[in-house]
Amino acid sequence: MVYLGKSIVKDMHIGAKPDLFMYARDMRKIPTESEKVMWNILRKFRYKGYIFRRQHPVDIFIADFYCHKLKLIIEVDGDVHNSEQAIDYDDGRSSELEKYRLNIIRFTNNQVLNEPENIILQIQDFISLLTSPSPPGEGDKRG
Repeated sequence: MVYLGKSIVKDMHIGAKPDLFMYARDMRKIPTESEKVMWNILRKFRYKGYIFRRQHPVDIFIADFYCHKLKLIIEVDGDVHNSEQAIDYDDGRSSELEKYRLNIIRFTNNQVLNEPENIILQIQDFISLLTSPSPPGEGDKRG
């Protein structure tokens, strides 16, 4: 459960509506090449107990990849995300999702397709950051 203000969010979909689940299911049927590569990367984390889901509804959004155990969303951004309007939208979307204490990592298609080893290292480092205990007296600074 995630504590958010006075309410408790009990499920990993945070109130996503049924039509969003149907849309997400359809999106899983036609992944981009970079999503296929990322999916193969993320499946390697299963043995560590981190199960990622593809095209996962969260609130009014669909996350490219989501690990409930880590409260981690991974987004793979194509060229369409480079416009000023798309950057503003993505920033607002991230802000909304962070209200649920979700963590977000973004990678470009180019990074996923051309630097898979680097992607794995970055995800491992981020997971280490999320799962490491805070030093005594420091409080939780992980978001």
